[in-house]
Amino acid sequence: MDSYVAARQAAAKYYTDAFADVDGLETPAIGKNSTHVFHQYTLKTKGVDRNSLQTFLSEKKIPAMIYYPVALHNQKAYKRDGVSDADFPVTMDLCDCVISLPMHTELDNEQLVYITNSVKEFFNK
Repeated sequence: MDSYVAARQAAAKYYTDAFADVDGLETPAIGKNSTHVFHQYTLKTKGVDRNSLQTFLSEKKIPAMIYYPVALHNQKAYKRDGVSDADFPVTMDLCDCVISLPMHTELDNEQLVYITNSVKEFFNK
């Protein structure tokens, strides 16, 4: 298990370092005294169309996912009268701007370079 966690953390560090200078992307924050398993590596886009980014990456055969496009309070099982999107501004913002990059223990350097260069290409066009 430790090797799986280490592989995911290494991939996440590669992503984070690669995107440090990309305007329009916010990488996951990690507290100084904590660790993260990185089941997902989720970016927050700023000032760009996240769906266009996903389409661009898909055309390059990179499976970037939008895991939670519908806020919990808008899902049928949790719908309640008197609850609106305005009650959850952060949630609504995140539903529109987050995207997750491939994250698994078998990501190799060639794949990481391809993924990060492709993301950067989108932001530089």
